[in-house]
Order: sequence, then structure tokens, then C-alpha cells
Amino acid sequence: MNFRTAVDIKPAPWQIGYKDKIALLGSCFSDNIARKMSEFYFQVTCNPTGTLYNPVSIAHHIDDVAPKADVVIITFGTAWVYVDKATNEVVDNCQKRPATDFIRRRLSIEEIVALWQPIIARYADKRFIFTVSPIRHIKDGLHENNLSKAILHLAVEQLILSATSASQRPIYFPAYEIVMDELRDYRFYSDDMLHPSPVAISFIWQQFVGAFISASTQKEMETLRALWLNRNHRSLYPGSAEDEAFKKRTEQQLRALQKDYPWLV
Repeated sequence: MNFRTAVDIKPAPWQIGYKDKIALLGSCFSDNIARKMSEFYFQVTCNPTGTLYNPVSIAHHIDDVAPKADVVIITFGTAWVYVDKATNEVVDNCQKRPATDFIRRRLSIEEIVALWQPIIARYADKRFIFTVSPIRHIKDGLHENNLSKAILHLAVEQLILSATSASQRPIYFPAYEIVMDELRDYRFYSDDMLHPSPVAISFIWQQFVGAFISASTQKEMETLRALWLNRNHRSLYPGSAEDEAFKKRTEQQLRALQKDYPWLV
């Protein structure tokens, strides 16, 4: 008997490799995936100006990362935005100003699509992956959060369907469905009961690897992960002869790998 509903994730039509520069923008889910990728020494840039949640704020910073990227991973977190009354513009951060300075409203599907279609067209040489964050925005209220997530899902679907060519078609990765349908248990949440637990994040990462990373690249990942573990090893006896010898071997390991992965520092 099967006690879970597995999300069927088919291999992507293209794969991510170590030569790719990867940019991630969006909610905490982007931060989590970027952290995993960094542990395997992929070339990653993530939220250089801080974590972003709504499609408009993410769009404000797309030009900060997309020009130098090969793969752009976007995670929409919420359709709710705050509009500055003085400028009538969506703000990325309320900067601890009084709530009376802002109007809180929900973006429509049409607004999101109209904003992001030109971005995808402008960066037609990039490979886009869209996700919807499984993290619930409880302050919005559960019903409002569900409406918000539905809008994000429908907007992403429209962006995929409206792509002018297969080469420009974004890919949707079902992180939301993995948490809500396949894991579907509070044991896979952190103590706040809102954010996925480390176990859940690791499971999502495994699904991501299966979809976007080839078997040959996964072998490379094993080698580079070993380097990461060695460099982050905490010795029980710092300064001992054994510790110094271990550090020397790790340094030699790094120098050898830098020949094939020159971005390693």
C-alpha cells in the first residue's frame, strides 16, 4: 500500500551543468535551493539585494542578475503587494515606515503576465525556471494565502503557454505540490509550521536534481560535495598534526579541482 501521493516530475528538456551561471530570485525557497547548489559548488547568485516575495519586487531586480546568467530560477511567494501612496509604486521593503503610508492590494493574473512576458522575451537567451513557494504567508490569512498562491500558479501557467517558441518556454518546477501533496505532513515543517523543514528541503532538492541535472553532472557533484565537506570539517583537535595533514590534503584537493572548475576559491 502506498501512503503518499508522488508528484510526477519528468526530466527537463535541457539540463544544468557546472559551466552554467545560475541566478535565483524570490522567496525563501530560492535561498534554500541556492544554499544547496552552493554546497555542490555550482556558480550561483541569489537575491543579492535580499529576499523578495512578490512578482513585481522580483521584476525590479531581474536586471541585477539575469544579464550574466545562463539559467534564471524565479520563485514567486505571494501576490500581495504594498503600494506607496506617495509614488503609487510597489515597494520591495516598507523600511519600517508606518502602515498608513501604504495600500495593500493583491496583484491580478493579468498584471503578473503583462509584467513578466516582456522580461522573458528580453532575456530570450536565458533558460527560465519558475516555482511557487510552498511557504504559507499566514499573516495574509489562510484563505487569502490560498487565493494568492492560486493567482501565482495561474500566472506562471499563462507565461508558459504564451511562450512564442519552445526554446523560450519557461519550465515550472512543482516545489509547491511536493510539499502540499507529496509530503503533506507537519513533520516536514519547521517549528513555525510554515516553512519546510531541512528534511523537506533536502527532498525537494533531490527532485530538482532528478529533473534538471544529468547523471554525468551528478557524478561531478559527488566529487565537489566531498571537497565542500572537507573544507567545512571541524576538527576535534585543532592544530594537531592530524588536523594540519588533513588541511594540507584538502588544499591539494582544491588545487587539483581548480583546473577544471576555475571559479573555486
